[in-house]
Amino acid sequence: TLVGPDSDAHVYEPRPQDAAAMAEADVVLINGLGVEGFIERLAQSSRPKSAPVELSRGVATLGAAEEDHADEVPGHDHGDGIDPHAFQSVSNAQVYVRNIADAFCKSDAANCDAYKANALAYDAKLAALDVEIKSAVTSIPEGKRIVITSHDAFGYFAHAYGLTFHAPEGISTESEASAADVAKLIDQIREEKASAIFVETISSPRLIEQISKEAGVKVGGTLYSDALAGPDGPAATYIDLMRHNVMTIKGAILGS
Repeated sequence: TLVGPDSDAHVYEPRPQDAAAMAEADVVLINGLGVEGFIERLAQSSRPKSAPVELSRGVATLGAAEEDHADEVPGHDHGDGIDPHAFQSVSNAQVYVRNIADAFCKSDAANCDAYKANALAYDAKLAALDVEIKSAVTSIPEGKRIVITSHDAFGYFAHAYGLTFHAPEGISTESEASAADVAKLIDQIREEKASAIFVETISSPRLIEQISKEAGVKVGGTLYSDALAGPDGPAATYIDLMRHNVMTIKGAILGS
């Protein structure tokens, strides 16, 4: 993995050893949709054996106008209009898994049956996870399903599961919220009576702590938006990440 645990692919600066690793790889998998801003120049310098495979290929993408939480919220700069955090919906992750299996089959046809079988087994786990998340959100009263996060990474989660997310920063952590943006968001939090506010592992907590204090909304915990935790952390796998996020949100809102 080039961008490791608790790291931020939006702003990652590749190292010489990353180019060497990519040059030697049989398969290069990327999210795509602009998450890895460094990947094009790294591929040009390393010349991998095959072009990077965009795992988000085939998902139903969202733009600012389509996201349930994005109406007139400050700090939502979507660049080309596409939110790249497609993996925050489990149904999209199922597309990713199929794309991974296809990439492995193309690189190693002799073992394609094994890759396909593993993909089907994992797909079943993801289907169960999707049901679990929907059940957890259903237990939250509709009027309390408004939460605040550091940057705009949860549009697909909001769209798939019926929560509303607001954030002071846009889809990339490279963007910075202005004082006016923060003030507007605080007013919106008070008006809509947001139920919880969360820090993210890849973002500094200072801005969220400031908003929490001024808006009178308690910080409800830490969410994983763009990166897994380390092997001993609460979000060491994708399934762990999604389960941790929804249970953290539910616990903060319901006080359990």
